[in-house]
Amino acid sequence: MRDLRVTLAQVDQIWEDKPANLHHFEHILAPVSDTDLIVLPEMFQTAFSMNGEALAETMEDSETLRWLKRMAQEKNAAFYASFIVREEGKLYNRGVFVEPSGTLHIYDKRKTFGLAGENAVYTAGTSEQIVDYLGWKINLQICYDLRFPENIRNGLTEDGTARYDVLIYVANWPERRSSHWKALLKARAIENQCYVIGVNRVGVDALELSYSGDSVVHTALGEEMAQLPANEEIHTTKLSLLDLRQVREKLPFLSDSNYRLFNR
Repeated sequence: MRDLRVTLAQVDQIWEDKPANLHHFEHILAPVSDTDLIVLPEMFQTAFSMNGEALAETMEDSETLRWLKRMAQEKNAAFYASFIVREEGKLYNRGVFVEPSGTLHIYDKRKTFGLAGENAVYTAGTSEQIVDYLGWKINLQICYDLRFPENIRNGLTEDGTARYDVLIYVANWPERRSSHWKALLKARAIENQCYVIGVNRVGVDALELSYSGDSVVHTALGEEMAQLPANEEIHTTKLSLLDLRQVREKLPFLSDSNYRLFNR
């Protein structure tokens, strides 16, 4: 029943420049050590671009994936981020969770952002991805997914344990709707009785959209464990599985909901 050390990487991304972004992340993460999981923003090495045809990589020949695997091995920590992938003639905003061993878990963003035309460029995913890592069950999400609680409803499995312990959202969420980001992340933590991690970018992109970061970690009670200021910052915090289980025992909301995995 070990703690999970999580590092949030809130950065300013360089528009559609993969080498520059990878170099910047490597530089800014250089001091990071003694962590279990490093979380980067959505489309971390291009920023949130609809230029998918030009920027997409295949999983079989991806410089980005090789970089993530190398970094995970060097830091002895898992990485979670998203980038643009081409597969069988389709483009995906794909989340990848890379373990230090090289083991890879994939999540394709299920809710594509129509306002930005994401739905016209990228194919929506069709299934969830819950990763079992170091004794923690981690539900992978991407940005706009945050607005759709029906997709991530927590509950109990047949053995009476929760479906997952942590929700992670990686994002490029504009400052103009930051109040929604903050409110929804807190709500997801309370209603699903889990830790919630939200990692967003800062800066201004090529479309002149401003990003205030607001990267955060919430407890299962909705309390803020960490709240990053509106600038580049790397922050590490510890999640306690013991504390989470005690909250669930004291406040048995998940069992009271009667929502179970085998009824889905």
